[in-house]
Amino acid sequence: MNAIATATVTTKDTGEVIHDAPVLRDYHMNDGYDWMELIGEHGWAVIPSWGCDGWDLGNWPYVMVAGIRTADRIGNLFGVATYCEGDVKTSYYRTKRAQWDAITEHAFFYWTSGQAHGPLDLPVAAAELPSRYREPYSVFAD
Repeated sequence: MNAIATATVTTKDTGEVIHDAPVLRDYHMNDGYDWMELIGEHGWAVIPSWGCDGWDLGNWPYVMVAGIRTADRIGNLFGVATYCEGDVKTSYYRTKRAQWDAITEHAFFYWTSGQAHGPLDLPVAAAELPSRYREPYSVFAD
């Protein structure tokens, strides 16, 4: 079983067909920590926290979200992969903003489903989240 492959994908935000993109596949060997280490060797990084105060993004080692920035001949590509007990889904976006929006959707789902600790003042829909909850956590933010 190979958890990483190259494949033809279609970007979610622009509908472009991209050939030979690094895609993460299902990983039912070992556990999520092993998956995290394996994908790190291929340029992917699991994102531990999201939003201005660094709320949990997932429930390690069972549920995780990973990202990558790569490029093709046209320009930057931004990937998002979700890991849920070995089941993995990968998607690509042309812009960083679209990638962040996708990660925010995952964060909102985990926060509202009780799978991760999130802000207490969540709206009823992810689209209504304030901008401070729609960005990567930074320990250097003002």
